[in-house]
Amino acid sequence: MNNGEGRRGNGGAEEDDDEDDVNGDLDLWERTYTDERSWESLQEDESGLLRPIDNKALYHSQYRRRLRSLSSTATAARIQKGLIRYLYIVIDLSKAASETDFRPRRIAVIAKHVEAFIREFFDQNPLSQVGLVTIKDGVAHCLTDLGGSPESHIKALMNKLECSGDSSLQNALDLVEGYLNQIPTYGHREVLILYSALSTCDPGDIMETIQKCKKSKIRCSVIGLAAEMFICKYLCQETGGMYSVALDESHFKELILEHAPPPPAIAEFAIANLIKMGFPQRAAEGSISICSCHKEAKVGAGYTCPRCKARVCELPTECRVCGLTLVSSPHLARSYHHLFPIAPFDEVPPSHLNDPIHKLQRNCFGCQQSLLNPGNKPGLSVVCPKCKRYFCLDCDIYIHESLHNCPGCDSFRHSKTVEE
Repeated sequence: MNNGEGRRGNGGAEEDDDEDDVNGDLDLWERTYTDERSWESLQEDESGLLRPIDNKALYHSQYRRRLRSLSSTATAARIQKGLIRYLYIVIDLSKAASETDFRPRRIAVIAKHVEAFIREFFDQNPLSQVGLVTIKDGVAHCLTDLGGSPESHIKALMNKLECSGDSSLQNALDLVEGYLNQIPTYGHREVLILYSALSTCDPGDIMETIQKCKKSKIRCSVIGLAAEMFICKYLCQETGGMYSVALDESHFKELILEHAPPPPAIAEFAIANLIKMGFPQRAAEGSISICSCHKEAKVGAGYTCPRCKARVCELPTECRVCGLTLVSSPHLARSYHHLFPIAPFDEVPPSHLNDPIHKLQRNCFGCQQSLLNPGNKPGLSVVCPKCKRYFCLDCDIYIHESLHNCPGCDSFRHSKTVEE
């Protein structure tokens, strides 16, 4: 009996060895396709041909963006948004971040999309500042202080991607709470935690730390890369943040970019304040002065504080000498579109493009490309509810996420002004 069990056990081991041999016989390029499972991104159309499903995925992502824009526009009259945000991004660098379920590793995917998020954040929030905090070996480290330079944050992050030890959520919250507690009351305090671990190794009662963050009006959001955790969900519920778990890399990218636009301000804390700001002049190229940011002499470009004449390297920032908030006029202009967002476009039924009434509307007003697919089949398009101009889906995304103005409405206003 025992011999039979041993033979069956050996047989199972031999089968495993055979599977390993089969995978080992594959060439490198074959293993790449096997790992990526690229055949799952194909589907069969009506004629029996294989077509990629990228167009459908793109349409769904655009539709989600339009729904979010629609909901924010519908409630814009009741919601106050924070245009001056102070955000700390907390990155989990514990040993869990070295897992390979996100290829090539979790930390590589995190670093890639954090870089894109930082650039998008400053593009949509030019008056805001970002800082980076890492968790490694149970200790939280401040990687970069709050600042308005995306390049300095990205450079510091790419040099510190080693993973080790356990993660401590409480230590990270204590650290960022100490920094954000010094922020002026007009600034909106936020924390975005990218958490890879399935546990937290804390030195004390984390519930007290969560209540301290809530009392300090800090909005904490968490994106998990493993599975849902109660403590993360509780943290977000108590502080008014968002909690979500990424299913794959594309989903993680979508989740992190949702935090780029300004979130609604907490109603009881949305107090209007007058903020004193300075508009510094750019220093001459050949001038030599001591930089208040780096405490060293620098030659060339920089900005001079209009109050105390101290030099700073970048805008927006806070003068290290007199504490005046320093911005430039383009920063204020670029923040304007969050106060008056462009109305979402309406979807056009494909049958309208073949209607004789809409014969002149078969081209996108933005890029002038045809709205018909090959074979003169109607494609997906949208129409501005005000000027009734038609746009393709790519222009729809560009107008709502980058341009923030409708070309059709602007051209109509321009022509009306010329006629007058």
